[in-house]
Amino acid sequence: MNVEVTGVQFNEIQAEVLIVGTYKHPENTTNWSEFVSFYGSSLEKWLKAGDVSTDRKKLTKLPTLKEGKLQRVFFVGLGNRKTLTQDELRDIFGTVGKELVASKTTNVSIWLDSFTNEEIEIEDATYLAAEGIGLGLYQVQNYKTSSNTTDYYLDLVELVTNSDEQEILSYFEIGQVYSEAVNEARTLVNMPPNVLTATKMAEYAKELAETYDFEYEELGKAEMEELGMGAILAVNQGSTEEPKLMVLKYRANDEWNDVVGLVGKGITYDTGGYSIKTKEGMVGMKGDMGGAAAVLGAMRIIGETRPNKNVIAVIASTDNMISGNAFKPDDVITSYSGKTIEILNTDAEGRLVLADSVSYAKQQGANYIVDIATLTGGVIVALGKDKTGALSNDDAFFELFKEATAETGEFVWRMPLTESDKKRIRKSDVADLNNSPGRDGHMIFGGGFVGEFVENTPWIHLDIAGTSDASAAYDLGPKGGTGAMVRSLATLVERMSLEDSEE
Repeated sequence: MNVEVTGVQFNEIQAEVLIVGTYKHPENTTNWSEFVSFYGSSLEKWLKAGDVSTDRKKLTKLPTLKEGKLQRVFFVGLGNRKTLTQDELRDIFGTVGKELVASKTTNVSIWLDSFTNEEIEIEDATYLAAEGIGLGLYQVQNYKTSSNTTDYYLDLVELVTNSDEQEILSYFEIGQVYSEAVNEARTLVNMPPNVLTATKMAEYAKELAETYDFEYEELGKAEMEELGMGAILAVNQGSTEEPKLMVLKYRANDEWNDVVGLVGKGITYDTGGYSIKTKEGMVGMKGDMGGAAAVLGAMRIIGETRPNKNVIAVIASTDNMISGNAFKPDDVITSYSGKTIEILNTDAEGRLVLADSVSYAKQQGANYIVDIATLTGGVIVALGKDKTGALSNDDAFFELFKEATAETGEFVWRMPLTESDKKRIRKSDVADLNNSPGRDGHMIFGGGFVGEFVENTPWIHLDIAGTSDASAAYDLGPKGGTGAMVRSLATLVERMSLEDSEE
């Protein structure tokens, strides 16, 4: 995509389509009178008559009345200037991205100043335009012999503003980085499980590491057996696919200290094992590696933006299958940490691979840990599909993460983890822990189980079982993988980096 910045000179626009933000009272927009004189006096009549809507998210397409390259104007309704928020503007730009795909528009100008208000400065509008439109452009790859996916790409984006060219370009480029990373994560989640195996995911992780000069380590079954990673290996027992543990290290400085650990669940398909899911419950389980996709997406952003913070990413990947070798309820396994686990439910497998993964992240020097997983249906029962559930053992660390999610617009709700919950996780006649204390509160039990292996390390657990997949199209994307928490994880690392520089 070619991105250019040009001054507010409407008669010199090089694109086919101009995107204009239209508030309820657009005459308050800087350079509005100049735009009207360029476009034609009828515009004011159309606005008053409602033929050009100013209602939020409403888009009106009109041809231009002048000769030149510009053929059409997309008027984007923004509603009341005083109430438009950054989160709403991101969504609005998402709908613009979708319209660009639908209309097959390959080159576009965006009048950035028309999207600003008292709370949204030109830098914000620039970033949100890149992020929102980039997310809205995303299309799910399909495997039809006659594909209905549009062979589309945006060739030219012309940013119309009188602001500093280099500053505007830098904000737009960052927005692009974030949207492209989310879209990469979406693609991973949407891939069929026979295409995205643990081995293929490891190949993707290795390529990512090579692209951004991360240190990379990959453990297969033999290495896991040697290290005693009994929890991951138990989940893998029923599979013919090789398990993989991927480790990516981003070194911001020479000393490997003050390290943030990002740990993702990478179950490429989940049958439930002998605690088998229903036939309806199995559909969509290709997305059970949404946590791994989120971590890989965040690492792509980190590789591009290079924050001043050491980061380690750990992803354990396998499928959870059924065979004569598969693990069973009543089995007792020994984790990498040495703790023994009584298996009461083979469909509670995600917490098992996370247990070994967080232990390995700690062993590799992680001082903070965020684990992320499509872990439980319980989080959907408790919070719905539009909210990510969280647990934490450190108030200050969680508040910093909350600030990051406020910036990205990804809603997170912290659930309680009490001593009573921990006692139930530790209740077993034959082992140190059990992997499924019951259905009541099982989102808490799932995350709390992982917390037993984190111990005193500052920790946040994110359950994205509801938010990692959209059951229908929405403002920022189509039905399917959402790339949930990619932006928030990367923003957390950036905020921690900025905190360090201020000390």
